[in-house]
Amino acid sequence: MNQEKLDRINALYHKSKSVGLSEEEKAEQAALRKDYIESIRSSLRGNLNSISIQEEDGSITDLGEKYGKVRKE
Repeated sequence: MNQEKLDRINALYHKSKSVGLSEEEKAEQAALRKDYIESIRSSLRGNLNSISIQEEDGSITDLGEKYGKVRKE
């Protein structure tokens, strides 16, 4: 998500608290928030899928391969 979209989310939030939003602005805000949440989920999923742990026997388990590809949303 780029900085322009984040700035727009913040601007709509502040406007909603001060003067209120039109129906078009409410729809825009909802769409932007949905995109924001999806980008956060995607980033978190990527970070979690890149975790590897070293077992007691010295072997390395890639948790992304083991668990990350179980479910795609």
